[in-house]
Amino acid sequence: FPSGSIALLQRGACNFQLKAENAAAAGASGVIIFNQGDTEDRKDLLNATLGDSYAGGIPVFFATYDVGVGLAQSTETQVRMLADVVRERAQTFNLIAESRHGNANNVVMAGAHLDSVYEGAGINDNASGSAALLELALQLQKVRPKNKLRFAWWGAEESGLVGSTYYVNQLPAEQKSKIKTYLNFDMIASPNFAYFIYDGDGSAFGLQGPPGSAAIEKLFEEYYKLRGLPSEGDEITFRSDYAQFFQDGIAFGGLFTGAEVLKTPEQANLYGGTAGVALDPCYHASCDDLNNIAQRALEINGDAMAFVTSWLSFSTKVVDDQIEAAKAEKSVARSVQSYDITHWGKHWIK
Repeated sequence: FPSGSIALLQRGACNFQLKAENAAAAGASGVIIFNQGDTEDRKDLLNATLGDSYAGGIPVFFATYDVGVGLAQSTETQVRMLADVVRERAQTFNLIAESRHGNANNVVMAGAHLDSVYEGAGINDNASGSAALLELALQLQKVRPKNKLRFAWWGAEESGLVGSTYYVNQLPAEQKSKIKTYLNFDMIASPNFAYFIYDGDGSAFGLQGPPGSAAIEKLFEEYYKLRGLPSEGDEITFRSDYAQFFQDGIAFGGLFTGAEVLKTPEQANLYGGTAGVALDPCYHASCDDLNNIAQRALEINGDAMAFVTSWLSFSTKVVDDQIEAAKAEKSVARSVQSYDITHWGKHWIK
């Protein structure tokens, strides 16, 4: 790579931070990452982040797919980058609240992120989840749960899941083991919404959550069935605050109504709305204001949150059963492996 040049990169499998740091290590003076272009929802401009630990030291811009292709095909174009930004360390906060009652050794946790991107007011992303969680917490003051309820409003989600990652990582193993489930609510009232449930059992996208996650997904599905409403699995992408809980083996679940991905004709038939338009046309944009809310989705999902959280506050048996089954399956697998090794050894000695 010619040192001092600007690197032109296409969006793809590895994250933006890694792309930019690799370019810096190769001698690039700046980076332009253009959208992938393989689907309609990956052609426009994306408001992306490099993550809290970005160490490239060079400016990084995002471009549309068409702009990127144009730059790639041109042999004469010269590019100059001017980045007018401030990059500094700042302090952020998580807000954690617990129920007075309930078994402290069996914690049901629910969370939503408080921050928004710089460009927007953040009403759907994520005042929708944060406000619904606050209302849920206020209503649950009136009950006496058997299990401890813990509510979290996360800081700096948009900067790379900073608040939730820190919280999970700093918990002693003993405290972490007491969290039976984590429920995540990020963007639950998108204007062109669909009812998505995190794919805990892996049936829709192949990646299964930690033991107990399938049971949580099933509880949310039951709620929508009771209301006579459709729902579908949502891919586990680790783009929201459930990520570190998942990585640490804690059963998780939650709701989502869509961001920059375009609504399909099939989804428009199921949920209404407009096919070919983003589920949230104002995702990470200045128009994510008080007009950028589907009141119907907010009401339905607020009730779904209450249904599942209340259920688990009195009994986590459906989650416990799956966790115990997974432990038994591992134990059997170890026994079979041990038998195979022992049998092989005896056979070899003979």
